[in-house]
Amino acid sequence: MSASKVFVARLAGCSVFDPAGDRVGRVRDVLVVYRRADPPRVVGLIVEVPGKRRIFLSIGRVTSIGAGQVITTGIVNMRRFEQRGGEVRVIAEMLGRKVLLTRDRIRATIEDVAIEDRGQGDWEVSQLFLRKPKTTPSPFGKGPTTFATWNEVTEDELPGEAQSAEHVIAAYSDLVPADLASTLLDLPEERRFEVAEELPDDRLADVLEEMPDQERIDILTRLEDARAADVLDQMQPDDAADVLAQFPDDRSEALLQLMEPEEAQDVRMLLEYEPDTAGGLMTTEPVIVSADATVAEGLALIRRHELAPALGASVCVTLPPYEPPTGRFLGLVHFQRMLRYPPNERLGTLIDQQTEPVRVDASAAEVTRVMATYNLVSVPVVDDAHRLVGVVTIDDVLDHVLPDDWRSQGEGESPSRLRQRPRKTPVTTGRRTTRGPNG
Repeated sequence: MSASKVFVARLAGCSVFDPAGDRVGRVRDVLVVYRRADPPRVVGLIVEVPGKRRIFLSIGRVTSIGAGQVITTGIVNMRRFEQRGGEVRVIAEMLGRKVLLTRDRIRATIEDVAIEDRGQGDWEVSQLFLRKPKTTPSPFGKGPTTFATWNEVTEDELPGEAQSAEHVIAAYSDLVPADLASTLLDLPEERRFEVAEELPDDRLADVLEEMPDQERIDILTRLEDARAADVLDQMQPDDAADVLAQFPDDRSEALLQLMEPEEAQDVRMLLEYEPDTAGGLMTTEPVIVSADATVAEGLALIRRHELAPALGASVCVTLPPYEPPTGRFLGLVHFQRMLRYPPNERLGTLIDQQTEPVRVDASAAEVTRVMATYNLVSVPVVDDAHRLVGVVTIDDVLDHVLPDDWRSQGEGESPSRLRQRPRKTPVTTGRRTTRGPNG
């Protein structure tokens, strides 16, 4: 059964199905256009389909909305979504906006938007869920809420006042970093920065790691130095080094001075290497153990939830010290091998004798060949003294060999060019109507 009124924040993330029950994708936003006298009219949904592609689904192709799902006619235009002039995304651009309640002359914040079917598939904004200013001095208190129709409010954004991004972040809280990065890239530039500025440091760091170089540089450039340094502290050292390498020397050095000393030291080391070498691709945070460590200790280290899967696929055995650059590198122990032995078995006896490390100055092509030859998800990197300085993981290699615009490509699209900096997300064009035969 189709609901006649739906709140957009609850619609975000709902699955979209065709008439046969096959899943098409998930709703990421609702697209509306303003009208002179009437409430904004809904023109369609922004749907994320497999391959991280966002497409436009005309509201005329929606047959049912309800029970946490959207049913379509089955005719979907797979052309990549591109926002047109005059179109407004409800979650990305309306939530958090200030409006003036004309009956009370009070400024309130839009926390949610209700859309309603007026018949014949004609949907429009029917109600706004608003938060009034708080009336108590308590720092934990919130203002009262109220509902209002579109005609009972007027937009009241003050010049120079940034639109609150809190509710946008809440609506996208279930997205993994790669999906949230893709969502931010779809936003207008100003809105993208507002949302990024409101994200916690660790969440923003995860998102920036999934963005093309130019876009993450743009965001970090607009942050205050202290905040930018805090975010860089939370990023993987190799990603932080990639970003800082694009800044002017004085800006890069200023941020390094503000970072935590240990994190800055790792980044400085990575900046010494060419970007297309093993040293430029590696991360300096592998799992490192002594030869006397046991299987139980090794499994406990790779069990940590914050450890990336590629880094947890094996542990590096070295002589002391156990921080890069370590003592002499002895070898790798793969986690599957650890699973085959008793907990008290020493890791020094389980070293893979076939996997050789690569030199820090080895080319990216050589690193790729080694990983492909031995079916590795990570390969250790050593210096001239055979000390472990880091590991190159499969995601580092893929990010290097894939084309610049791989994040923006969908299924069936071919690479357009080899990787080079700075990278830009390409823009596609196409025509859209609300009830055309192609949806």
